[in-house]
Amino acid sequence: MQEVPLSWAMLVAAIIRMLVGALWFSPVAFAPAWQKLIGLTQEQMKSGMPRAIAADAVGSLIMAWVLAHAVAYAGAATLGQGAAVGVFNWLGFVAVVLFTGALYEQRPLKLFWLTGGFNLVALVLMGALLAVWR
Repeated sequence: MQEVPLSWAMLVAAIIRMLVGALWFSPVAFAPAWQKLIGLTQEQMKSGMPRAIAADAVGSLIMAWVLAHAVAYAGAATLGQGAAVGVFNWLGFVAVVLFTGALYEQRPLKLFWLTGGFNLVALVLMGALLAVWR
């Protein structure tokens, strides 16, 4: 098994995920639709933001670390190969969990596409970066 030490690439990949999320869930993108679908007011969202950002930062670092291992195990060494690792990790883990969760919780599938789309874009970019930055 190949050891993958913590690296600057993982930190940057985590930052990329958070930046994609900030843009994706901004008022000019999908924030209004997302808030409506989950029934969250602007005040509720703002009050929970510090804790959510802290948890997202930790989660993004963990995701980058795990994805770096998947990229290494796959032998991905190009942007396309790294992006493919991101897609397959999204499909096998994130999409399955979000999709079945939406069905069990009887939430609109549009919510799956909003949150799933963000994670797909983030994982593709993260995988591409982690494949070429060693």
